[in-house]
Amino acid sequence: MNLVVGATGVLGGELCRRLRAKGKPVRALVRPSADPAKLGKLREAGVTFSQGDLKSPSTLEAACRDVTTVISTASSTFSRQAGDSIQSVDELGQLNLIEAARTGGVRHFIFISFPPMAEDFPLQQAKRRVEERLIGSGLNYTVLQPTFFMEVWLSPALGFDIAAAKARIYGAGRNQISWISFLDVAEFALASVENAAARNAVVELGGPEALSPLRVVKICEELVGRPFDVEHVSEEALRAQKAAATDPFQKSFAALMLSYAAGQPIEMRATLETFPVRLMSVRDYTKAALSLLKKEQSHA
Repeated sequence: MNLVVGATGVLGGELCRRLRAKGKPVRALVRPSADPAKLGKLREAGVTFSQGDLKSPSTLEAACRDVTTVISTASSTFSRQAGDSIQSVDELGQLNLIEAARTGGVRHFIFISFPPMAEDFPLQQAKRRVEERLIGSGLNYTVLQPTFFMEVWLSPALGFDIAAAKARIYGAGRNQISWISFLDVAEFALASVENAAARNAVVELGGPEALSPLRVVKICEELVGRPFDVEHVSEEALRAQKAAATDPFQKSFAALMLSYAAGQPIEMRATLETFPVRLMSVRDYTKAALSLLKKEQSHA
């Protein structure tokens, strides 16, 4: 049995579907407050449920019963509910899950994190502490560290609106990032379940090429067929935002934007020899986004 924690999220849900498509049994840890529509889609895919919460250790013990592999994609950054925080979910909650897996006889724990960044911020502190505990737990572990998700950082939510030909860029936009799709991260997690090379390994993940944000804009302009309105948020403004932030989420988000400005290229050649995943490029992502937009407009 494979236990997916974070199954109602975009990445966790995709992973559940891929595991089921491979005929793997999947149990999802879900909260009583979970979105019924998301639960319905998981149920249709053949996923079973264990009700619980990372903040409630007793529910994790039950969820881990008869489980071989735990895969945790959970984070408080996108789906916060009452009582959720970086400390309660991303740190203490994940530590609770590691302990439940250890005492429950789980053989393999796959944790979705992100690569080390030069900035110091609460979310990174939580991730590094969880990684350290997992590595020292005695469990077989895999830590996957994907860099910046295209679906997040090249989306309207963060000011990169392909449909409107507008792009918000953090910093000067000249430093390279190995943008990655959450679809590929799901595929790496799936491959890690059975790939012996994933055991007791920390794997940084990026896309097929390292591109500066300005180069990404050029690709989008080429595919959209018109120039983009580009807005820059200076590193000075981001540092002021981080310094003024009193909320751990706000401080972490400002630090992530600064890390974007600094760039994060990931060399993937050796990893792809071990995990033969066909990576989505920024060009592929943009074409898919434009295709979806055309379908939506045709049905409007």
